Amino acid sequence: MHSVVSVFFTVVIIFWFFNDATMVESSSQSLPSLRYGSPRRELVGIQTSFKLPSPLPNWPPGGGFGGGTMDLGGLQVSQVSTFNKIWAANEGGPGNVGATFYEPVSIPQGFSILGFYSQPNNMPLFGHVLVGKDVTNDPSNPTLKPPVDYTLVWSSVSLNIKKDGDGYIWFPNPPDGYRVVGYIVSSTSEKPALERVCCVRSDLTGSLQNDIWIWGPNKTLNVNGFNVYSSRPTNRGVEAMDAPMGGFVVANGIGGNTLSISSLKNLKGSLVNSMPNLNQIETLIQTYSPVVYFHPNEAYLPSSVDWFFQNGALVYHKGDESNPSPIAQNGSNLPQAGSNDGTYWIDLPKDNSNKERVKKGDLQDSSAYFHIKPMYGGLFTDIDIWLFYPFNGASRAKVELINISLGKIGEHVGDWEHVTLRISNFNGELNSVFFAQHSWGAWVSASVLEYASGNKPIVYSSLNGHASYPKPGLVLLGPQGVDIGIRDDTAKSDKVMDTGIRVMVVAVEYLGSIVVEPPWLNYLRKWGPKIDYDLDKEINKLEKVMIGKLKTAFDKLVKSIPSEVLGEDGPTGPKVKNSWNGDEM
Repeated sequence: MHSVVSVFFTVVIIFWFFNDATMVESSSQSLPSLRYGSPRRELVGIQTSFKLPSPLPNWPPGGGFGGGTMDLGGLQVSQVSTFNKIWAANEGGPGNVGATFYEPVSIPQGFSILGFYSQPNNMPLFGHVLVGKDVTNDPSNPTLKPPVDYTLVWSSVSLNIKKDGDGYIWFPNPPDGYRVVGYIVSSTSEKPALERVCCVRSDLTGSLQNDIWIWGPNKTLNVNGFNVYSSRPTNRGVEAMDAPMGGFVVANGIGGNTLSISSLKNLKGSLVNSMPNLNQIETLIQTYSPVVYFHPNEAYLPSSVDWFFQNGALVYHKGDESNPSPIAQNGSNLPQAGSNDGTYWIDLPKDNSNKERVKKGDLQDSSAYFHIKPMYGGLFTDIDIWLFYPFNGASRAKVELINISLGKIGEHVGDWEHVTLRISNFNGELNSVFFAQHSWGAWVSASVLEYASGNKPIVYSSLNGHASYPKPGLVLLGPQGVDIGIRDDTAKSDKVMDTGIRVMVVAVEYLGSIVVEPPWLNYLRKWGPKIDYDLDKEINKLEKVMIGKLKTAFDKLVKSIPSEVLGEDGPTGPKVKNSWNGDEM
């Protein structure tokens, strides 16, 4: 680390010599900001609709997957993605690009609208809402009823921005025993007809929370003003039955239960009928398995778990560290179940030459590990795709135009990374992809992804750290407002992996015992040892040679970065992650 300190000292001198301006400090954030090196292109107005590059395949028969409708327990729902524009704001919201509000059209016969749709203007039109149909044949207790009146939530009349006429957002006032699952929008101040939308019986609803910011009149988010968000159920996970309608929610200071929006809920409880069977899973993997590009300078590539074990990986037991055991090819001699109690951990081979070889992985022998799970009450199938890397490389920092190696900081043995595909069970269409980035990540709409052949999304793996991103470039991890951060660099190269070639489906719990989990999946301890150096001491060495606000900025950077980026400990396996049984984020 002595050489690292020397380099950093030189960088500090250069930095302050060429920069007379005072560095702007940012406010503290709960998560590091993700800052791409190139500015985002801002588009005003939604010009096109999005379709996947290739037609959807014919799904193998069996069950209700891809059948177009789903029975939630007397309430049959269908997915509608054809819309008629009602109103648009051409300013405000993320990137100051505005947003457009839509009414669903081409409603299947017998179904009713439950709410309208909205999205930002900087992407093609791509979304859906659910429409509902009462199938109880019980007129005394129907699952759907029209509202008794409307409350005007907000209008754009006094709004001085670029807009297409005026828009009015209405809350349908539900009858007793019913809840509202979506707003509707009009272009006039006249109250909509009561039959324009339906409310849902209360037992078929759950609670919602704000998700992604869609729009607000101001360029920057003002939590006390009027803002529009997408939504997601508060109760999420593989066993959760709450489901989003697909519309939007608003926050404008009105509050109160009378104006609260609800999710839908699957009262049937059983998810098997809506989820794909094994043949359908195979077709989904063939259709959507991502292509992963590694940075041209990446030295630490993935491998299969079997390759890692066969090439000398060892399992250690606390109290008997001098006598580690070779690991069987399928991990059958690893301790099963239990908890991450620190009594066992995996490490690289002992001899240095073999250790350095194994660190680099084996891309030709790498495998992708697939976990299939229900989400949002069985409306969606989530396909988690896990990659294993024998080693995670050191972190690098950026200060203005200077890059700095952080020595051992960031290194650790064993690295599990994943992306998640979210697929509609109504038609089998890819909805979005979750890109895991260290201990956080982001959902990205299928409409703005880059695709390889057919409908296979492209994933970019960051240099050394293996975080996943939807496009190439530089992302800085750290506080906003300063040009200093941990680098996540991504780029295309000839180091590429099609995750659909060496597929291993490791878990499909809703199908019972049909899929046998490999023994290593139920090893719940560390896949790498605890780092044997004093991380705080190494960081202090760097801070001692910094002066002024640069030191303050670096201190904020270190505090904002998750411990796994700084390499304090080896990681646990996929089954220990919160996302295994829960939603991402």
